[in-house]
Amino acid sequence: MIEDILKNKKIKLTTARVSLLKIFQERKKPLSYEDIKDSITMDKATFYRNMATFEQAGLFNIFSSSSNIRYFELKHTPHAHFICSKCNKIECIKNVDITIEGHKIQTITIGGICKECIE
Repeated sequence: MIEDILKNKKIKLTTARVSLLKIFQERKKPLSYEDIKDSITMDKATFYRNMATFEQAGLFNIFSSSSNIRYFELKHTPHAHFICSKCNKIECIKNVDITIEGHKIQTITIGGICKECIE
């Protein structure tokens, strides 16, 4: 339950935070502000403040595309992301096995052109 998640992370329960978590739980993919701005009732600054709070609490991963669009995703099993440089579509890639001796890799972002944009 969302309220329990916020309580366990010692994050103040607000309507805005509950609505953001619901959106990310329902859509189950990385989203930018532009992807959800029509689904929320807060301004851009409030959105980014809440996302920073979530990231600091360890609830979200935040990464940027090559066009500097910031994406947010609920943390779960570490995995890679492919971001198309033409359409900005993001794909989660589950089976990437990259190791660097002495390092613990948590996220990888790969840029390129997706199948649809190549054709």
